Amino acid sequence: MEFISLIHLRVNKENMSVLILFLAARVVLDAHNCYPYDGQWKDRIERALGTGLPIAVEQDLAWHMDPATGKAWSVLSHEAHTTGDEPTLQAYFFERVRPIVETALKRNDRSTWPLITLNLDFKTEEPAHLHAVWLLLKKYESWLTSAERGARADEVKQLDIRPILVLTGESDAQEAAFHDAVPVGNRLLVFGAGHPTHLAETNYRRWWNNPWSVVEEGGQVHAGDWTTADNQHLTSMVDKAHRLGLWIRFYTLNGHSPSESLGWSAEYNFGSHEAARSRWEAAIRAGVDFIATDQYEEFAAIEREVR
Repeated sequence: MEFISLIHLRVNKENMSVLILFLAARVVLDAHNCYPYDGQWKDRIERALGTGLPIAVEQDLAWHMDPATGKAWSVLSHEAHTTGDEPTLQAYFFERVRPIVETALKRNDRSTWPLITLNLDFKTEEPAHLHAVWLLLKKYESWLTSAERGARADEVKQLDIRPILVLTGESDAQEAAFHDAVPVGNRLLVFGAGHPTHLAETNYRRWWNNPWSVVEEGGQVHAGDWTTADNQHLTSMVDKAHRLGLWIRFYTLNGHSPSESLGWSAEYNFGSHEAARSRWEAAIRAGVDFIATDQYEEFAAIEREVR
């Protein structure tokens, strides 16, 4: 398994800039939609953390406005429409992982970091929403992997690896909030995905997020047998990402009967455990950095077998 973690360090040697890359190898389960829906499935984060570390956890965010009071706040929601009863990122995620992070900081075994990758999926991007999330991240800054905000976006700075790595999407609005608004010399606390049409690593954009349909035309619902050509295509995409200095993620690889669904989207279902397993094994062997699935425990068991 190859998780290509690129930590950049620029040093001067005889007045020349030398880029040193430190590589760490691992594949990480990305716990898809890891939060409650409509008050159901509240145990998703417990299930995800129960598979072991390292782990990636996806949290979807929407901006809730209370019409009675005019107050607004960020909530965990699969939809832009909210009720205000949804949990918050702070309560459901950050305070839940506090014991894990505080123990990790005391041990200071940086070879295992980041232990948790927090993958933010914004369902709404109001400027106030993005700013509120930034302020929340600042509260936990000592926990978060960061990089210095440089004067130029193409100057990739060294990552200060901490117990949590925060990733977000490819939108320009998020880049404006999480990169452009950060003063030069301050710390970037969240890292965006690259635009698929012009992929390039920057100080802010450090990963590549992909639906499975880019591997198999029609995506999960229309996938046939897993073929050698499919495998070659998957491997070539992983190799391309790593050559560009990017982490790569694919979503969402499920395989189950309808009766087994725990609120999982039908569009992500290959239709059987066997069909999902063949893709999981291929993605693990290809070195996909983040493999998203709703079947946390089943994937984790397969990953241990393949490893």
